[in-house]
Amino acid sequence: MKGDPRTRHAIAVEAANLMYREGVTRYFDAKRIAARRVLGARAKQARHRPEDLPSNGEIRAALLTLVSLSEGPEREARLFAMRILALEVMRALVDWHPRLIGSVWSGHARRGSDVDVHVFGDLDALTRELTRLGWAFAPEEVLIRVPGGFRVYHHLHVTDRQFPVELSVYGAHERHQVTRSSVDGSPIDRVSVARLEAKLREEHEAAFVAWCATGVVDFVEGPRRGAFDALLTDDAT
Repeated sequence: MKGDPRTRHAIAVEAANLMYREGVTRYFDAKRIAARRVLGARAKQARHRPEDLPSNGEIRAALLTLVSLSEGPEREARLFAMRILALEVMRALVDWHPRLIGSVWSGHARRGSDVDVHVFGDLDALTRELTRLGWAFAPEEVLIRVPGGFRVYHHLHVTDRQFPVELSVYGAHERHQVTRSSVDGSPIDRVSVARLEAKLREEHEAAFVAWCATGVVDFVEGPRRGAFDALLTDDAT
């Protein structure tokens, strides 16, 4: 890998701090600001030399180190609670072929992460169903550059659950199309209800058995303990 590894690492650490401490939500923005802070007058030159800048994956690794240092054992309890919420949402929206993606599935969820679910079908029908269920939600349109131009993607943010839930809405015909992560370019793993249930049994056996018996998750978010605990949202896709 070309470029100075010490400089790349310093920018990655600073970008992670920006995302975790200061609420910068996108890797691109964090990288740009971090480069300016670390490199000063040389930051403009570095933008033209990608080898001088860390990848999204390097920033993510630095970010996860900060998470582990900051959150300790509370992180595991939060992860279980978020996975249960994902299961409940997916079961409720089974007609939209829901698939869990991102940090809740991978185990990298942190304070401020949301539950990311892809759903497939008609947007208007889905909004009617959320209204029928009594869920509070807010729509968002995101314009993304795609080959040949731009495309509007529709997201529904469920706001009245224990953790924020983001539903990314795709057409029914897109269920089997491959989408790629903005972090490392690899195909996004879209996880079914059955796979999530298997993960819960494997990694949270006692807690999952208790939840199956009671329907209750015993988790209350602890107080923020300092600068490491700023909220942010994931940019996995």
